[in-house]
Amino acid sequence: MTIIHKNDQLDTETKYCPQCGTQLNEMYPHELCPNCMEQNLFTEVKEYIRENEVREQDVAEHFNIPVRKVRSWIKEGRIQYKGDDKDTISGLHCRFCGKPISFGVACSECHSLQNLQVVAAAQKKGEEAMRFITNK
Repeated sequence: MTIIHKNDQLDTETKYCPQCGTQLNEMYPHELCPNCMEQNLFTEVKEYIRENEVREQDVAEHFNIPVRKVRSWIKEGRIQYKGDDKDTISGLHCRFCGKPISFGVACSECHSLQNLQVVAAAQKKGEEAMRFITNK
């Protein structure tokens, strides 16, 4: 149910997304805004994956969406396959070491190493910072 407000002064109708309240163009053909439609689709996909043993191709076919959309959610770490490491997506590998992964862009080992490098760089940068010298 789309929310419509009539503006008597301009004799126009303003259309709003019923889920988030975003104002929509009066010519916009859908009831929900694009962000809410995407979020609702993602929620349905997540539930479908929880309830079924599926691969990205199965999900794409079931929801009639591109495989690249499913893969992007996996790379973002928003969805992940259940099961063993053998259940990785064909073609999805750690960007640092090349090991097959099931979600994200880095395997757990490289992710940990990257976090350590960030901490080490921050500490090193702190050592190079200026300090006040006090006279005692």
